[in-house]
Amino acid sequence: MHPAGARSSATAALAAILTVLAAPAFFVLESLWIGWALLAVGLGVAWVVDRKAAPRESRGPATSAAPSLLRDLSLVAIGLAIIRTISLEAELDNWAMLRFTLALGGAVAVPYLVSRFVYGDRVVRFPWRGGGRWGKFHWGWLVGVLIAAWLILPFYFISSGVYANWPEVETPNLIARLFIGVGAVGIWDELFFICTVFTVMLRHFPMWAANLLQSVVFVSFLWELGYRAWGPLLTIPFALMQGIIFMRTKSLGYVVTVHLLFDAVVFAVLVHAHNPQLLDVFITASARG
Repeated sequence: MHPAGARSSATAALAAILTVLAAPAFFVLESLWIGWALLAVGLGVAWVVDRKAAPRESRGPATSAAPSLLRDLSLVAIGLAIIRTISLEAELDNWAMLRFTLALGGAVAVPYLVSRFVYGDRVVRFPWRGGGRWGKFHWGWLVGVLIAAWLILPFYFISSGVYANWPEVETPNLIARLFIGVGAVGIWDELFFICTVFTVMLRHFPMWAANLLQSVVFVSFLWELGYRAWGPLLTIPFALMQGIIFMRTKSLGYVVTVHLLFDAVVFAVLVHAHNPQLLDVFITASARG
């Protein structure tokens, strides 16, 4: 997946940076006006980039035209705006789960529909199988992720006390709701951060830059969701590795599998943290914040 017609100018980079910085404004600072201002300025700069590029492209063949930076960044902006219509505080009641479903579902569906039916470029895609059958690398990485999550996540959640950012789960019904919620958000993460934000950025910037840009959005979202304290020390490398693995495998199915394995441990740790007598299988879970 190579950045077709990449614009590496400082102005294009500025437009993308301003756009993705709306994510920490929305989800870390929780400031609507800063977030909206960053989106507006970022899209305005992207419009300037497109305007300056139009005269040069009009002199060449039609097939040489680079993709519109404004259109592509608008897909990210649309998704962020839809997410920001709700609070990301973890809750398990019926209304909260419906609210998450509608807002997060819309943040993926609307950019996809706009890309396909309004812009007609189909930049947002969901390549489930991608690069073919899994090999030793694929299976080895899954095992490594599971072991690392089992060792690191209990210490993080319990020693920092961030497990309290998720509601107590003391009944089978609430435990089942937590399982569904953690898994559903994990799948959504890859649909939005990788298949939408990352692939959009790849059209204009080198892989490393596109990956850094998507990680800003990824980590900011997870912060409001509950991964606070020193959580970014975990979520930043995780977000970057998901982008790298997607580039290597070309498979949404694989990065979703990685994420669901990680989230299976998250679920188990949260259940254990709230109910120490349950799932007591973590050797790093002794210290409590």
